[in-house]
Amino acid sequence: MFELALKITLAHLAGDFALQSDGAVKDIRKRRFASPHLYAHFAVHLVLLLLVTGFESQYILPILLLAVAHILIDILVKFVVETRNNRTFCFLLDQGLHAVTMAIFVRYFYPFEILWPKITDVRFMLLTGALMAVTFVASVVMKIMLRPFTRKILASGNPRAGKLIGILERLFIFFFVVKGFWEGIGFLLAAKSIFRFGDLKESKDVKLTEYILIGTLLSFGIGMAVAELYLYLAENLSISE
Repeated sequence: MFELALKITLAHLAGDFALQSDGAVKDIRKRRFASPHLYAHFAVHLVLLLLVTGFESQYILPILLLAVAHILIDILVKFVVETRNNRTFCFLLDQGLHAVTMAIFVRYFYPFEILWPKITDVRFMLLTGALMAVTFVASVVMKIMLRPFTRKILASGNPRAGKLIGILERLFIFFFVVKGFWEGIGFLLAAKSIFRFGDLKESKDVKLTEYILIGTLLSFGIGMAVAELYLYLAENLSISE
């Protein structure tokens, strides 16, 4: 099962990323069904899937269906759902739907069951809750706490990019603490300071400097606090069981 899953995954990655240029994607978005790249993309996926499975007769018809499903997903996402403002979401949706179709393909030859007891396990739920807290919940908390300061500072840059940077920052901190790699936090703080130094030097704005310092310390503090709480609860769970 693993070998088959690996083969079609590699074919998917090669067809969707390595062998599809940005120009081809733009042409498909622009010309849609009139774009030759759309049909070339289908052909490339079909050939790759046949190659990795060695043209074995038992796989040919399912592979054809998988390739058709792939191009239908692309058409649905790029032509119907996608706009200029939701391309990140559509990329995740597109890849998620491809993953589902590939899982169905593998299950047809090697039936497997979803281990719901593992998904609903207390430790897994605890980790999921911690990750949600350190990303989305923390973003809302920080936005509320920093609101009095943002009113006094003219915002520059992309707020969505700032939010994403904060989420990634806290995720790194969370896993650094969980793995006991505290040195990583120092490296992250140093890297952020280097990138921010130019902005602060050019602006010479005390309020902006204070805002960045408060935001950074708050973000780092939340990341470390959630990680320590997660470790504490996980340790107590293991003791109680």
